[in-house]
This record gives sequence, C-alpha cells and structure tokens, in this order.
Amino acid sequence: MWRRMNSLQGRLTVLLTVAALAGALVYAGITQWPLPQLLVWMHTDLALAIRAPMQLGIYGGLLASVIVLLPLAFWLAGLVMAPVSRLLRALEGAVASYRDGDFSFSIAINRRDELGELIRMHNALGQTLREQRQHLVQRELLLDTVVQNTPVALVLTDANGRVAYANIASRHLFNEGRSLHGLDFAALLADAPEALRRAVESGEDALLSVEMDGSEETFHLSQRAFRLQGKPHRLQLFRRMTRELSRQEVATWKRVIRVISHELNNSLAPISSLAHSGAELARRGSIERLPGVFATIGERALHLHSFIAGYASFAKLPTPQLVAVPWAPFLDGLALHCRYQLTTPVPTHAGHFDAAQIEQVLINLIKNAHESGGADDEVSLSILETGRELRIEVADRGPGMSETVLAQALLPFYSTKRSGTGLGLALAREITEAHGGRILLANREGGGLRVSLLLPQTTPR
Repeated sequence: MWRRMNSLQGRLTVLLTVAALAGALVYAGITQWPLPQLLVWMHTDLALAIRAPMQLGIYGGLLASVIVLLPLAFWLAGLVMAPVSRLLRALEGAVASYRDGDFSFSIAINRRDELGELIRMHNALGQTLREQRQHLVQRELLLDTVVQNTPVALVLTDANGRVAYANIASRHLFNEGRSLHGLDFAALLADAPEALRRAVESGEDALLSVEMDGSEETFHLSQRAFRLQGKPHRLQLFRRMTRELSRQEVATWKRVIRVISHELNNSLAPISSLAHSGAELARRGSIERLPGVFATIGERALHLHSFIAGYASFAKLPTPQLVAVPWAPFLDGLALHCRYQLTTPVPTHAGHFDAAQIEQVLINLIKNAHESGGADDEVSLSILETGRELRIEVADRGPGMSETVLAQALLPFYSTKRSGTGLGLALAREITEAHGGRILLANREGGGLRVSLLLPQTTPR
C-alpha cells in the first residue's frame, strides 16, 4: 500500500484529491461560510457599500472560486512538475552527450517512484554503452595495430579519390614512408610503375609484375568498393607475391622433376634390361626370342613418348578459338570417344567455345569418371544454360574425394593414381580458365563426384 502511495500515480491521486477538497472548501467559504457572514458584518456594522453575498448565485460563486483557486493551481502544478522538469532537462543533456559520443553522463537523482526507475535504467544504459565503447576502442586499437604491421599494403580512398586510411606498408610503397592521409591517390600513382597504375585504374583484381629498385616484383592487387558511413569508398590491397611465387615455382619444378624422373626410370630400366637381354640372345644365336624383346622395347618407348607428349601439350596449350558450336553433332562426336548418359535435354542454342579443347576436357573427365570405381552406367553428362553462363557437369557414383584431395586435385602433377601424370584435371582447369570460365569439384550426396565446367556465353541469341 505504501509503495502504491509513493508511486507517481499515487502522488498525483493525492494531489488531485487535495485540489478537489480545496475547491469545495473555497466554494463553500465563498457562498456559505465565512465570507457571506463577513460581508454582512462589513455592510451592516461598518456601513460599507458592499453587495450582499446572497446575490452572487451559483455562477458568481463558481467564478469567485476559480479566481481564488487559479494562483493556488499554478503553485501546486509547479510544485509537482519541478522534479519532472529537472529530470527531463537531465535526460536532454544525457541524449545530447550520447549524440556527441560522450557516454560518461549519469543522472544523480534519488527517487522511489517510476521516475526513479527510469533514472536507474538510464544510468545502467550509460554504463553498458561506456563498457561497449571501451571494448570497441580496444578492438579498434588491436585491429589498427594488426593492419598497420601487416606486409600487405592497404589504401582506403574516399569518393574523391583521396586517401582516407593507409598502413605502414603502403606508405613505404607509394610515399617513401611518409603519411598518405588526405593525399590524392591518383597523383601518387602517377609516380608508380605504369603496370601498377593501369591495374589500379582497371578497377579489377590482377596479378602483375613491375620493375622496382632494379629488380622485378610480383604483386597481387585486390580492389573492392563499398559504402562507409553512407559514403562510397574503395579499398586497394597490394600484396607482394615474389617470394611466395618463387617458392611455389621451385616446389612445382621439384614435383615435375620427381614425376618425370619416376616415369623415365620406369621406362628406361626395362628398356636397358631388355636391350642387354637382346644382345645376350643375339650373341648366343637365340634369334627366335628377339622379336618379342624388340616389341617390348618399342612398347615402353611408345609409352615414354606419349608421356612426354602429354607434358608438351600442357605446356603448349594454344589460345582457344571461340566459335558457335551446335550441340547435336558435338555430342555425337563425343559419344565416339567415350560412353555417358545425357541427363538433360540437348540445348537448342549453340554453345560458344573451342570445340576441340572442350571435347578433350570432357573426354578426360568422363574417362576419370569410368575409372572412379562406380558403375559405368552411372557416369552422366548434363548441360545447363543459366543466363549468360553455360554449365557442363560430369558426374559418377564412385567413392568421391576426401577434403585433402579436393583441395589439391586441380594442381598440376598431383595424382592419387600410381601411374597417373597429374595432368588431366590440371589441363581441364587450364582450358576452362582460358575460356574465361572456372571448374568446380564437389562430392555428390549418396556417393560420387561432380565436376562442373562454367563457361561464359557472350554471343547474342
């Protein structure tokens, strides 16, 4: 009960009750007692020309009551609204502080009503905002430390092309270690190598080599446009790739040498042994076994020639000649080299690619699908047209690939087969990317592998 009476609603109820009683008392005092008796006394005993109170009537009494109660009402309203006004002014100051980014403002008013609860909630909100602001400042400091010390040169420009943020690596790359903030990035690029300037002006990601300080440096440029605080910005990342590419190049050459050495040994050792055996047979005069020896030597030599020719074809892949390719004769020709199940209708529009190269890719993929260990009748080919992109998929029901193999399957010279060269999928990737497309590998639900070729189709239809 005391809590209700101490609430803002209880106080207003008491105040209105007091106001109503005061109004009734004032009206009674004016119309009944003591004002009428006082006026009669002043009129009769003092002989003053005062109107008799009985002539005021109901409306006159109400008017007189209003005149008397009006100043009292203003005083009581000010008394009641004073704490509310102080609280509103305090809240206004707090909101203004929050708008300016200052969360240290709190209200030191101790009340036990609804306004007091509002004050406590406001102070708790301020404390939460202060803690979050402190955490954000710490995270920003950590992020800035990481970005500033990363070897990747980072430049953030605003809508006018001026540098809004740049780390230490970008200062050394473009301005001899001096600050870039506020400078025109285009003016800075005017003194940079031409290849670097053109790559930035293209607005696209690029891998480029430039001459710097008397040596050749390879950079990977990544560019992204986005809106920051409602305004357009552009982020450029310049990553030096020279050492990494050198390590990758050395690792690739080592892998090539190991594969070629292994294959040469597998072929030359039998050839050497058979040549020695043939010479011994010739010395003994056992010429009836010589044709078999020479046939085996020829077979191993032919295998070695095919192996070297495969590497040569990968290294000398010609630029694809993109032409319109009708699907019906293309699929008929493909069926002469390999077996597959076409799971989609034959497209009505002609494709746009190099028929010989894409046919070679599909032959290799379908051959791999048959060698995967699944049923031969489960090897399927599907052709889908999605907007301006062509999707060709080869799928099987073999065991699929592990995550490790999926991550490396498209690398040159990587193979899980004992006699594999590791060039099949790498060649497919090379041809697909030469067409401006990409190749995707994914395991299928229920088992098997799906290899997808995505080729752009730019010809009008």
